[in-house]
Amino acid sequence: MRIYSGIDEFKRIKYPVVTAGTFDGVHLGHQKIIRKLGELARSKSGETVILTFWPHPRYVLKPGSQLKLLTTFQEKALLLESLGIDHLIRLPFTQKFSQITSQQYLEQVLVKQLGTKQLVIGYDHRFGKNREGSFEYLKANAAKYGFEVVEIPRKDIDQIAVSSTKIRENIMNDRIDEANKLLGRFFQISGKVIPGQQLGRIIGFPTANIEIAEDYKLIPSDGAYAVMVTVDQKVHHGMMNIGYKPTVGSEKRTIEIHIFDFDQDIYHHEVAVGVVKQIRPEIKFRNTDELTSRLKQDDQEARALLKKYSLDN
Repeated sequence: MRIYSGIDEFKRIKYPVVTAGTFDGVHLGHQKIIRKLGELARSKSGETVILTFWPHPRYVLKPGSQLKLLTTFQEKALLLESLGIDHLIRLPFTQKFSQITSQQYLEQVLVKQLGTKQLVIGYDHRFGKNREGSFEYLKANAAKYGFEVVEIPRKDIDQIAVSSTKIRENIMNDRIDEANKLLGRFFQISGKVIPGQQLGRIIGFPTANIEIAEDYKLIPSDGAYAVMVTVDQKVHHGMMNIGYKPTVGSEKRTIEIHIFDFDQDIYHHEVAVGVVKQIRPEIKFRNTDELTSRLKQDDQEARALLKKYSLDN
């Protein structure tokens, strides 16, 4: 998959089959649109093109927004690549861009710069200044500009009953397993392993501290989780703790993973953590002995939960 930092980098191709949107989470609803995109492109010997807006429009239209996203741009790009997308264009969403009319968007972006032959959109897709553009508008103008509009019907999307907002709400309310069903995979946290206090090693549970560079990334609530950890393209079972470690008096919120049956130096490695299920919320224990005892219980619970997931990759 080729990634473009702006639409001006994109070179016209013979038969572009296009869709546009934020695609935060690349959830089951998004995947339905992407599958249709691929089917159409293959039937015409064309190529798939996704136009995604970055940063998320809400950050521009509502300055100070506290919205947290399901995926960083890099996570989203990797997911789209895994689904077979050929071209991903990151279109900078600015105040100026938010003011272009639906006609300007159609003429300048879809036709002039992308050369769209087929446009795939959901039934409720809106675009242009004040969200004035609609499927009906595109349908009425498609023939004039030489492209076809393909709509994903309401019944198809509503049948899945999924939205990025619903997934965020599930994660924020400790329903990770429900969020995973809507995503069609485990919710993921990606970051770099950095040095920590190494307290876990002292009590028999060595952990890797994960640094999340993007402050807009949604992080689950404080607690212990069963997780699938990908290190250097190999998947491992483990458990994760998110929080302030109240038993030892930490002032900084951390994300730490303990990988089962693993003893490698992975400092400065990039890892991806698939969050399977919360085991318990964060607890302040009376002492480290009580903490250690509970970690042993967490270990057993996490291993039991993860038994159904193969480590073959």
